[in-house]
Amino acid sequence: MARHEPRYEHHQDPCHDRCHDRCFGFEADFVDDLRCIPMAVRRKLDLVGIKLKLSHWSRLGESERQRLLAWPDDEAALAELDQWLERRTAAMAEGSAGRLEPARGAAWQQPDRPPEVLLASCRQLGLSFPAGAWGDLDELQRFALVKLSHPGHEHRNLPRALVEFGLVQPEAAGTPAG
Repeated sequence: MARHEPRYEHHQDPCHDRCHDRCFGFEADFVDDLRCIPMAVRRKLDLVGIKLKLSHWSRLGESERQRLLAWPDDEAALAELDQWLERRTAAMAEGSAGRLEPARGAAWQQPDRPPEVLLASCRQLGLSFPAGAWGDLDELQRFALVKLSHPGHEHRNLPRALVEFGLVQPEAAGTPAG
C-alpha cells in the first residue's frame, strides 16, 4: 500500500510529524505483537465511527494489524478503511464491526482546553495538568489522554502518558524516570 501524505481537512489541527501510525512508549507492553489496539488505530476507528472489538482485532493477522496501524488518516483513506473493515469483519464469528457516530468536535479534537474528564482523572491521581499545555499536544496525544481518562478505566497508563508527553515529572507520577 502506497503511503499518502495525510490531509487534515476534518481535524482541528494537524498532528506534528506523523500522527496516523505512531505508537507511544506507554503502549510498549503490547506494541511488538500488536495484541491490543494501539491508540493510533483507535483514533482512526473513532474518526470513521467503527467499534472494533478486541476479538475482531485478534482475528486479524499480524500483517493486517500492521496495515491498519500504517493506514493514513486523510478523508479518502479513512473512507477506504471503513469499507475494508466492513468487508473484513463481515465473515467473522463476532459479525461485522459495530457502528458509532464518527468523531466530530470530540474533546480530543478541541485544542483550546482540556476536558473535565481528564482534569478529574488527574486530580484523582494527585496530579495537576499544566495550564496551557493542552493546546501544545497533537491530536493523537490528546486522544490518548482522553481515552486513558474515561471513568471506569483503571488509569494505569495515564501517569505514564503524562510523563511521556512532558506534562508531569516521573517522580510526581510515581513512574520510573527514563
